[in-house]
Amino acid sequence: MKTIKGPGLFIAQFISDDAPFNNLESMCSWAKDLGYKGIQIPTLDPRFIDLKLAAESKDYADDLKGRINATGLEITELSTHLQGQLVAVNPAYDTIFDAFAPKELHGHPKERTAWAIQQLKYAAQASKNLGLKAHATFSGALLWPFVYPWPQRPQNLVETGFKELARRWKPILDVFDENDVDACFELHPGEDLHDGITYEMFLKEVNNHPRACILFDPSHSVLQCLNYLEFLDIYHERIRMFHVKDAEFNPTGKQGVYGGYQSWINRAGRFRSLGDGQVDFKSIFSKLAQYGFEGWAVLEWECVIKNQVDGAREGAEFIKNHIIKVTEKAFDDFASASGDQNYNKKLLGI
Repeated sequence: MKTIKGPGLFIAQFISDDAPFNNLESMCSWAKDLGYKGIQIPTLDPRFIDLKLAAESKDYADDLKGRINATGLEITELSTHLQGQLVAVNPAYDTIFDAFAPKELHGHPKERTAWAIQQLKYAAQASKNLGLKAHATFSGALLWPFVYPWPQRPQNLVETGFKELARRWKPILDVFDENDVDACFELHPGEDLHDGITYEMFLKEVNNHPRACILFDPSHSVLQCLNYLEFLDIYHERIRMFHVKDAEFNPTGKQGVYGGYQSWINRAGRFRSLGDGQVDFKSIFSKLAQYGFEGWAVLEWECVIKNQVDGAREGAEFIKNHIIKVTEKAFDDFASASGDQNYNKKLLGI
């Protein structure tokens, strides 16, 4: 068993133009004061990281790491959620997802895909330079407009989509392997990898690639009515990252999983600050400790009611109180008997 590291904070939802959220050192100092021990860094804002430079310059990576360490924090992982989304985009979403790419790529989906793939490769190299072993991302989606089978899907549409998704990701995963870093997909609605079944379909197409791993976030299981504790039992060997995020699902006579096109505040399923939702975190932390999870417990704050500063402050304490310092001895060691083999045979009558 292993003791989970943390608490960590994913800073993506906190970055803004206002202090202390507008530069690396002040963000780190703020997080440190709240009780966090590490930060997870998104990679599109140059105020916090130059991803290409971190990939190509060990000196820059060492300096970045040193600046963060000087505040008393560590880097937990890097994130390319937005770039990962752009590895595979169905044409229905081309215009909307252009916002995730540089302006010169808007309206040029092929060039945008190539840029996103290169970003992921930079992320693998940057993670190695920073001494990190896991990386957070999305898979992207070619099939999401067809998630509900009406109108009837053409024969082999799903198979074709997953083969193409794998074709794009296999070279990326190979670069992660070359750099000894796990690529961890956050299984998330809007992505072709959004539950266990779709993850397995992808895994088959990339020949069970050892670097195709999972970022576990139970909030998305709640919104899909998926058994997240059983998910841990099934996939714990592939889980390399953990987002600690709460959620609730309160179906009514008027709406359920699909949400009726309502805003987040009015949906049956919605994200909440830690402790305000329905996720059984005591069981989750117990199972992760049992299975020897070696990574960080990282808060991803998304709440439709509570403000982010209160959510972050309460979240640090919440995670700290849920991390289990695993035992180094068996509780019944005091009653242990001799392990002499002759004695064992005598007890068995052999």
